[in-house]
Amino acid sequence: MRKYLAEMIGTMVLVLMGCGSAVFAGNIADTVGAGVGTLGVAFAFGLAVIAMAYTIGGISGCHINPAITLGVWLSGRMNSKDAGMYMVFQIIGAIIGSLILYLLVSTGAHNGPTMTGSNTFIPSDMGQAFIAEALFTFIFVLVVLGSTDEKKGAGNLAGLAIGLTLVLIHIVCIPITGTSVNPARSIGPAIIEGGQAMSQLWLFIVAPFIGAAFSALVWKTIGGNK
Repeated sequence: MRKYLAEMIGTMVLVLMGCGSAVFAGNIADTVGAGVGTLGVAFAFGLAVIAMAYTIGGISGCHINPAITLGVWLSGRMNSKDAGMYMVFQIIGAIIGSLILYLLVSTGAHNGPTMTGSNTFIPSDMGQAFIAEALFTFIFVLVVLGSTDEKKGAGNLAGLAIGLTLVLIHIVCIPITGTSVNPARSIGPAIIEGGQAMSQLWLFIVAPFIGAAFSALVWKTIGGNK
């Protein structure tokens, strides 16, 4: 149970810090430290992952992302029960983080695009959004699988490599979809936000899972023990 709770807490922190940066600081131009923009939001997500990697990595591996869990499971590194429970607690953590953001926004002012930092895209750009989420999830999960490999990985530097990769992905993908590459990170805010975010949620679940599955296949091909 400890590793499940660790995943819940880690995902909550990721949503609170990452989505919170978009809600409270992404577009603000009239408060202290305002206007962090794309780069600031990208670093908020990446730094949250790095912080959690070195906090709960030794407990759960710090997936805090169902797509990563799927990739790890398909790579044969965890059993089905743990994979399912990880995803459940990641979603719970994302909902908690989104609720906290909603409460903060409801009790004050903000100039962010949404109340929860939810993902959305222009309906006519669905193809672009789907390709982006699948492709960038593929890259992200491939880095996770490679950097955390017991024999070929980056050891204690894995958390840093993963977090900085997420920063890079956000820099490119934020203008397209707001960047998810993480179904839990989209599910939590969309449930609280509703509306367009909820109607488009399927893409932010399906595309990352496809990307994650492909990354597991590629890593087993290029990094398998042969």
